[in-house]
Amino acid sequence: MIWTPASLLLATVVLSSFPKLGFGGRLMAKLASRKLCADEECSYPISQAIALQDYSAPDCRFLSVQQGQVVFVYSKLVGRGRLFWGGSVQGEYYGSQPARLGYFPSSILREDHVLKPGKVEVKTDKWDFYCQ
Repeated sequence: MIWTPASLLLATVVLSSFPKLGFGGRLMAKLASRKLCADEECSYPISQAIALQDYSAPDCRFLSVQQGQVVFVYSKLVGRGRLFWGGSVQGEYYGSQPARLGYFPSSILREDHVLKPGKVEVKTDKWDFYCQ
């Protein structure tokens, strides 16, 4: 097959419309369709919590947590996923990369400090459950 500029453009457009095929990432099943956040962008932490026990992440949507670690909670899933909260674990070194966000069971945490109540209900989208 001879690749013309038009066929290369078409192939690029088609392949880029499938995010789970490109760049080593993949979409995972949604855990919930809505989440509670402190703001519309879920960019401000709701609370600071302490892990009461270890948790091993079953897949890339989740974060592994060790007992005693400080966790910042940025969102709380509602509906069928209400048992999971989203956030980051303090104390891990990420170099020049931003801290990794993921989900963990709310049952393994004790919220110690409410920073800003999670009162804004936001719709989740496919990127909330995208794994790199």
